[in-house]
Amino acid sequence: TAFKYIYIYAPWCGHCKALAPEFAKAAGMLKAEGSSIRLGKVDATEEIELAQEYGVRGYPTIKFFKGGEKESPKEYSAGRQADDMVNWLKKRTGPSVATLNEVTEVESMIADNDVVVVGFFKDAASDGAKIYQRAADAVDEIPFAMTSSDAVFSKFEVSEDSVVLFKKFDEGKNTFDGELTKEKLLAFITANQLPLVIEFTEQTAPKIFGGEIKSHILMFLPKGAADFKDKMTEFKKAAEGFKGRILYIFIDSDLDDNQRILEFFGLKKDECPAIRLITLEEDMTKYRPDSNAITAEGITAFCNQFLDGKLKPHLMSQDIPEDWDKNPVKVLVGKNFEEVAFDPKKNVFVEFYAPWCGHCKQLTPIWEQLAEKYKDSDDTIVAKMDSTANEIDSVKVHSFPTLKFFPAGDERKVIDYNGERTIEGFTRFLESSGKEGGALEGEDDDDIEDLEDPEGSDVEDRHTEL
Repeated sequence: TAFKYIYIYAPWCGHCKALAPEFAKAAGMLKAEGSSIRLGKVDATEEIELAQEYGVRGYPTIKFFKGGEKESPKEYSAGRQADDMVNWLKKRTGPSVATLNEVTEVESMIADNDVVVVGFFKDAASDGAKIYQRAADAVDEIPFAMTSSDAVFSKFEVSEDSVVLFKKFDEGKNTFDGELTKEKLLAFITANQLPLVIEFTEQTAPKIFGGEIKSHILMFLPKGAADFKDKMTEFKKAAEGFKGRILYIFIDSDLDDNQRILEFFGLKKDECPAIRLITLEEDMTKYRPDSNAITAEGITAFCNQFLDGKLKPHLMSQDIPEDWDKNPVKVLVGKNFEEVAFDPKKNVFVEFYAPWCGHCKQLTPIWEQLAEKYKDSDDTIVAKMDSTANEIDSVKVHSFPTLKFFPAGDERKVIDYNGERTIEGFTRFLESSGKEGGALEGEDDDDIEDLEDPEGSDVEDRHTEL
């Protein structure tokens, strides 16, 4: 078979279990159409070497093999519904633009898909049609069609060459307006292919995290709240002015599956409704409005301040525990971190952890043993900080546990520890003032912490680091 689409999973992975029926449905849809594409699956806990060979760092992972080439498969990162997968595969294995000249063909395509882009061009060889083709080549997850038929033009009340995005939500359709370039056409599609407000779910997560828009505003609100419709109306009204610039996301704060996201933003159920904004760049900077009121006017002002660069990041911190320095392992929070870690007279070794992280739990007795060893030292402190509840501007934590060393002095140096997580390794590192502790190339596995640990399966999803 020329095309193979392989789903790599772990039996204990919750996200894999959710994907499995959709993957099977996609296989059935392709088979019914007589497609030559074959779908397969691999249990990575059984085929460990195969998973390592293809660089699997999270579950589920989906790879697309074309023409029998095993060396460089394409990684799939679009939606997790059967329709998303089938559309993506058709774009990868067939023409990126379907030529449709019958009204019924166009109507069927619109009916069968949540989002469809149709190019209306009298001359399929025109410059505009060629630009449209290039834009379609760059988009995997949405089907594109082109028509030159007078009957189709007439049916959809189109009088001149144009591009129309049809969708099953909000306005129902959007017509491209302006100078036709590939870049402007792609921007138009990005701005209109998702609902004004999209609910965060297992299925929408890949579209949210994998999309072009990296600034997201989130409304945390119980779906069962008496004023849910009123608040959603205000949120949608604000969203209209930021299409293509800020993605508006609703999160049902009552759902158990969403509690990790609330934790990531330092929120509790009883603190909702709440609004937060985040940029999904390397630092994942968060912002919080001054008011908890959910009004279109207030949210619009908040977003404009963000776009104008007038907002300060919101950094979470717990209160300083009264007994933070009573035990050998000192407890740091956002409010005392600077004072302790950057004390010019102290060497401070810090574990940044998450309470739910399996590898952090395994490290705990070793870390406590290390702290016991240095508890009477005049210049060395062993500490820990819960990074799910505390954030600091000077250190960004992207995986758990993260170990960093802050040597004495006024230079505010920060040294990453990448050595073996043993009492001997830590001791050598501290005794050498942070010089002995580099991991051998390729042995740094901090980014895949709980990959094979069922207890850590909450972070198994490569698309959602929240």
